[in-house]
Amino acid sequence: MRILLTLVRKDCANFLRDKATLSITFLVPIALIYIFGQVFGINRKDSGPSGIQLAVVNESRDPAAQKLVEALAAEKAFRLVTTRAGAGPAAPPLTEQDAQALILDNQLRFGVIIPRDLIREDAIGVRLKILSNPRNEIEAQMVHGLLQKAIYSSVPELLGRSLIERARQSVGGARMDRFAEALATSITNTFGGDRDAIQRRIESGDFGLSFLQRPAATRTGTNSEPSGSTSPLAGLVGIETQQVVGQQVKRPEATRVVGGWAMMFLLFAVSGSAAAFFDEKKTGIFQRLLAAPVRRAHILWSRFLFGTLLGLVQLTALFFAGRVMYGVDIFGNFWNLAVVCIAAGAASTSLGMLIVSFTPTSAAAQGVATFVVLTMSACGGAWFPISFMPEFMQQFAKFTIVYWAMEGFSQVLWAGQSFVQILPTVGVLAGITAGVMAIAIWRFNRGRLFE
Repeated sequence: MRILLTLVRKDCANFLRDKATLSITFLVPIALIYIFGQVFGINRKDSGPSGIQLAVVNESRDPAAQKLVEALAAEKAFRLVTTRAGAGPAAPPLTEQDAQALILDNQLRFGVIIPRDLIREDAIGVRLKILSNPRNEIEAQMVHGLLQKAIYSSVPELLGRSLIERARQSVGGARMDRFAEALATSITNTFGGDRDAIQRRIESGDFGLSFLQRPAATRTGTNSEPSGSTSPLAGLVGIETQQVVGQQVKRPEATRVVGGWAMMFLLFAVSGSAAAFFDEKKTGIFQRLLAAPVRRAHILWSRFLFGTLLGLVQLTALFFAGRVMYGVDIFGNFWNLAVVCIAAGAASTSLGMLIVSFTPTSAAAQGVATFVVLTMSACGGAWFPISFMPEFMQQFAKFTIVYWAMEGFSQVLWAGQSFVQILPTVGVLAGITAGVMAIAIWRFNRGRLFE
C-alpha cells in the first residue's frame, strides 16, 4: 500500500508541475463554460440575440406606423438604424434604396420597410416589406420571429385604421364621424369612461381587438409565445420578404458550417505544426541548420510559408469536401476564395508561431493553443451567430482571426463579391498577420529556442 501511495504522490507532483495539462484540465473547460453560458443567456434577464442592427424605413404618415417603429425599438434584440450615417446632426431618414445598399455592403443584414400605402385602400388589411441577408440560418429565423412578434403587436390598431379608411370611402367621412361619436356615447353610457377619449381611440383605429394578435394557445391559458403563423390576423397582414443577398446560393447553411469548422481545424493544424519547433530542437536539427549558411530568419520564414501553404491546401480540401457532400458552390468565385484562404492560412500560422514563441515546451504550446483556438472558434462565429452573445463579446469577436475569415468566406461564397470588394477583409487578415509575426519574431530572437 505504501508503494501505491508513493506512486500516486509522484503522479500528482508531475501533474501539478505540468502547466499545460493543468490548463487543459481546468482553465479551458471553465472558459468554455463561461462562453457557452453567455451565448445561451444564462444569468441574463433577456436571453437570445442582441445588438442586431435593423434598418427601418417609415414612408407612411399614419400615426400607427410610428407606433410600429416604437414596437420595433422596444425589442431589445434590435438597434434601429433610421437615418443615413455621416450626414450630420440633421441626417435625413433612410430610404429603401439606402437600406438595400447597407445590406449589400454588409453593414447590416435586416431591414423593415413601412410603405406609404401601409393601410390598404383596396381591401381591409395592412402591408409591410422585410429585407434580409440571411447568411446565417439560425440568426435569420430568430430575427424573423422577433419581427413578426413586433409587427403583430401593432396589427390591431393598424387593422382598425384600415377599417376606418374603408368605411370613410364607403359611407363618407361625415357619416363615419357621426358613427364614431354615437358608438363612443353608447360605450360611455354602458360601461362608463371618458367619451371624448373613447371617440379618439375609435377614430385612431383602436376597436379593442388587441386580443386577436395572440395565438389561440395563448388565449386558452398556455404560455406559448406570439407567432405570426398562428395569429388569426395573419391573413390580413401582407408581409413581403425580399432577400437582398445570396438568392442564388443553394446551400446557405452549409456555407457557414463548412467555413466555421474548416477554420477551427486549420488553427489546430497550424498550431501543431508550429509546435514542431520543439521536436526539431530536441533532435538537434536547429544546430545543424545554423551551422550551415542558414540564419534564424530563414528558419522562421520557411516555417511561416509552410504553414500558409498548409492552410491553403487544408481549407481548399475541406471546401471541396463541402462541395461533394453538401453542394457548396466553390467554383463560382474560386480565385477570390483562394485569396481569402491564403490570408486566413497566413494569419493562423502567425498565431501558431506567436504561441510557440511564448511557451517553454511542446506540451505548454499545445495547451495554450487548445484554449486559444476553442475560444476564438466560439467567439468568432464558427459555432454560433455572434449576435447571440452579449454586445461586449460581439466587439471582442472582431479581434479574432476566425471572425474575419468567416467574413471573407461569406463575402465570397454567399455574396459572390469581387476581389476589390473583399480587399478590406483580406487587408485586416494581412494586418493581423504582420502584427502577430512581428511580435513572434521579436520573441524568437530574444528566446532560447535556437540555442
